[in-house]
Amino acid sequence: MKTDHTPPLFLTDARIAILGLGLMGGSLAMALKSHCRSCYAYDPDPDMIALALGRKIVDHASENPVEILADVDIVILAAPVLAIIDWIERIPDLMSKSAIIMDLGSTKEQICRALETLPPRFDPIGGHPMAGKEKSGLEHAEDSLYRGATFALSPLPRTSSRARALALEIVQAVGAIEFWIDPVLHDRYVAATSHMPYLISSALTLAATGDATALSGPGFLSSTRLAASSPSLMIEILSTNQANILGSIARFRTQLDLLEDLLRENNTDDLKAMLNSSAAHINSLHG
Repeated sequence: MKTDHTPPLFLTDARIAILGLGLMGGSLAMALKSHCRSCYAYDPDPDMIALALGRKIVDHASENPVEILADVDIVILAAPVLAIIDWIERIPDLMSKSAIIMDLGSTKEQICRALETLPPRFDPIGGHPMAGKEKSGLEHAEDSLYRGATFALSPLPRTSSRARALALEIVQAVGAIEFWIDPVLHDRYVAATSHMPYLISSALTLAATGDATALSGPGFLSSTRLAASSPSLMIEILSTNQANILGSIARFRTQLDLLEDLLRENNTDDLKAMLNSSAAHINSLHG
């Protein structure tokens, strides 16, 4: 952890800039606006700027990032993964003063590696709220999106105690639950718990061909809901966590092959034992 002799920065005194007014950035602005000194936002879409200002989601918004970044204490990157990495490369040329830099990206290893390259005047910390919807855009944002969600925080070796404390205060202000984790381990975990469910949902949707969907009930709809997620956003997530996801696919295939073998052999005893084990595991997760 970087030794920090600057005074602490409390959320009530913080001027926050959110780069990206989609579902995640918009929801964060809604949840934070009443807790911070001021909340600014950048978005390239003038309609999103108008919507954010019209609904008083932020204090000020602009299509010009230099204007938004001129005098803020913390910059929160709320964009797709590759766009976040691009922002990290651009920020040193867009703002001259020091600031805490935090992101909301769905994968952490590549983003944190990019954060490490920032000049010393920046104080970076990685973040990933385990929240969202299959629908994107500011029109679907809500101030309760993060409430009760796990919020991963991935500090770098250079991250100061000041940045850690402010990031934690942000997480708590939006009603989320902090989870401190190494970025490499984070990506390994979310491959299984976030990225695989999307791929399985997509595969299940494609496997239900013909007229089968005429008899789709709540089970099918809940199991395939994630397939409606934005493919362009998901491709960026998948491509920045490829090795971990391939490992998760291999482990999933092993379990699916075992289920297939037990069913083919009509081995109902072992099949029931396997299903009981699965049910017990998921019930323990839900308390």
